[in-house]
Amino acid sequence: MNILDKIIAHKRQEVEIAKANCPISSFAQTDLYQRSPFSLSQKLKSSDGINIIAEYKRASPSKGLINVSDSSPSEVARAYELYGASAISTLTDSYFFKAQSDDFTEVRKEASIPILRKEFIIDDYQLHEAKAMGADVILLIGAVLEKLESEHLTNMAHDLGIEVLYEIHGEEDIDKMPEKVDIVGINNRDLKTFTVDYQHSIDMLQKLPSEYPKISESGISNTDTIIELHKAGFDGFLIGEAFMKEENPGEAFHNFITDCQTKLTTL
Repeated sequence: MNILDKIIAHKRQEVEIAKANCPISSFAQTDLYQRSPFSLSQKLKSSDGINIIAEYKRASPSKGLINVSDSSPSEVARAYELYGASAISTLTDSYFFKAQSDDFTEVRKEASIPILRKEFIIDDYQLHEAKAMGADVILLIGAVLEKLESEHLTNMAHDLGIEVLYEIHGEEDIDKMPEKVDIVGINNRDLKTFTVDYQHSIDMLQKLPSEYPKISESGISNTDTIIELHKAGFDGFLIGEAFMKEENPGEAFHNFITDCQTKLTTL
């Protein structure tokens, strides 16, 4: 059993426990459940610059502790938005990624830009949970869902006013992709082996319909890579570890995006 299989098996148990402790009906009573979400897809479509979805991330199964400075979600979110992030991704998995229960809430309080709930979503329950958290976008991972499951979850998310980022790794995930997803993400990292291959992502990009905004995810740590992927046709980039491993994630993001913008003007 690879790490992705282990995560999904644990997630199924986790969701069943959550359902027993906090029924879906309770989410509708929360203030954030009533808000109108922001649109990340429109932001990506309307900008031809370097759109970075900056991530708040404490740890990962492959790297262990990442947030060595113990920077709080609030301070990181403030800096990400201040310095021009197009959106903020926030991990909510506590078992494998060490997210704390109020991480997403802290980011939502600070941010007036779209927030992606970075989670292994397999059940309707998690969509209502995301709505109550104040999520604007949710992640669906093609590698762990059948086409009918992805279509159902996409439709349910849209009914709640939430956009869908559909993540692919290989051509088999493209074949399973629902037509109504809002954004397509290509993960540079193989979730089973954790190897990174940017050329694979560029090859996958050419196989996707032109109408979807496309983002490159995972393993990006230098600005030359961003420029290369931007030239290849990516509309945005999801980056977390490169910032979160630094003593000051907000400052690291500021320096990174400034360098990207400088290099972009020279193209």
